[in-house]
Amino acid sequence: MAAGGLRGRRRLGACLQVRENWNRSEGEIGMHTKKLWLGLGVAILAAPTAMTAQRQPVLVELFTSEGCSSCPPADALLEKLDREQPVASAQIIVLSEHVDYWNHEGWTDPFSSAAFTARQETYTRRFGLDGPYTPEMVVDGSAECNGSDARKAESAIQRAIGEPKVGIRMRAAASGEAAVTLEVDALPEGTIHKANIYVAHAADRGTSEVLGGENRGRKLDYISIVRDIQQVGSISGNAMFTKQLPIRAAKSPAGSRLIAFVQEAGNGRVWGAAMYAIPQGGKP
Repeated sequence: MAAGGLRGRRRLGACLQVRENWNRSEGEIGMHTKKLWLGLGVAILAAPTAMTAQRQPVLVELFTSEGCSSCPPADALLEKLDREQPVASAQIIVLSEHVDYWNHEGWTDPFSSAAFTARQETYTRRFGLDGPYTPEMVVDGSAECNGSDARKAESAIQRAIGEPKVGIRMRAAASGEAAVTLEVDALPEGTIHKANIYVAHAADRGTSEVLGGENRGRKLDYISIVRDIQQVGSISGNAMFTKQLPIRAAKSPAGSRLIAFVQEAGNGRVWGAAMYAIPQGGKP
């Protein structure tokens, strides 16, 4: 009886130990499960934050000239906007467009073009200004300011972030040819019915030794120097747009930029922009 009772107590003790171990394991499983759900909850909550943090493209155009003594500070500001991207949630895409109406002041700007003067004059009429001036900065085709005024420029960029955007993508052509595939999404529903698609070819950067005019003797640095802007198509309604853009060395040498943007006719509002940097090798 004593031996049997001892064996019974041992079996009972073993059962209690097994149950205790089971409860402990069950508790650990529960704790791990809670941690798992907590982690998933954090991830779910973090997902919208990550999406919100995605930068919205904003196109910033600077009308400038080597013949204008007020322009170098604006050129430096444009370079800062491009390099530092100082406005939270904005991907600032810059264009330096050199006008030609200062060329009679003792120096011909080698980057100037009558086409950029004409583009600025269209903005002048749209914004109701007395006439074109340099340096002038235009943000998403919707606001303009003195190109040296960092506070006003950044304020306009901040406002542009909250506006509806058209998605634009640029990537190397899948065919392996020297081309870039441009894809443009449909216009936001309930906004406008039609807009034009433009592509600008721009040198990544450049330097000029000015030998005459108001900036005589100065060495000037530039960023995203536009060579030309061409309309490559248009979009309307809910239609998307796709086009292969051939990369020709004459217009798009190694180290240059392609900037695509969607803009209402008459230099209206810019609805989207994207930039593609052509590698130093010259092939996308």
